[in-house]
Amino acid sequence: MTDKIALITGASRGFGAAIAKALAPEFHIVAVARTVGALEELDDAIQGKGGQATLAPMDVTVDAAMQQLCRGIHDRWGRLDLWVHTAIHAAPLSPASHIAPKDFASSVDVNVTATQRLMSYVAPLLGTAGHAVFCDDTVSGQKFYGTYGATKAAQMALVRSWQAETARTGPRVTVIAPAPMPTALRARFFPGEDRGALTTPDAEATRLLETVRG
Repeated sequence: MTDKIALITGASRGFGAAIAKALAPEFHIVAVARTVGALEELDDAIQGKGGQATLAPMDVTVDAAMQQLCRGIHDRWGRLDLWVHTAIHAAPLSPASHIAPKDFASSVDVNVTATQRLMSYVAPLLGTAGHAVFCDDTVSGQKFYGTYGATKAAQMALVRSWQAETARTGPRVTVIAPAPMPTALRARFFPGEDRGALTTPDAEATRLLETVRG
């Protein structure tokens, strides 16, 4: 049984689920997502690899839920070794002058506010020896990506500030840039794309984890 603990936020599908499976059984996986059924499928896959998972069906935008999550991690294990944050809200593509207020607000809540709040709660669990990993997506400024691009850029500004601040003290903060994958997020932006030509989430998770460990 491993004594290393990894928190995966946004773990139910796509790249988050692939990361969780790639880390098992080296880590005990704490899997956070809103969809219970998808988390249960992930748990089955992790157990099939000989790993173990703790499922946390929670919404990362709910402050009380994130406090409860991190308090539970502290009370059970006293720390985290790894945090991989893949939770993201992908609003529909739209001209910047026609962005729906509800879409923009949801994107800010998930992509910016939840990320900042989680940093403050997870940092003490990571301590100086832990490792936090975030995913970049360089679409900021491209046409029709106003909502997603702006909030993703704001998220990365927070992450890179934390990365610079902890460079000497820890925890280690890493930013990765996944290749295009046939995820639900990408399908919203590129409907009708030949998904067979894209890298699978499982293959990309394995490749990027090797890079992170290196």
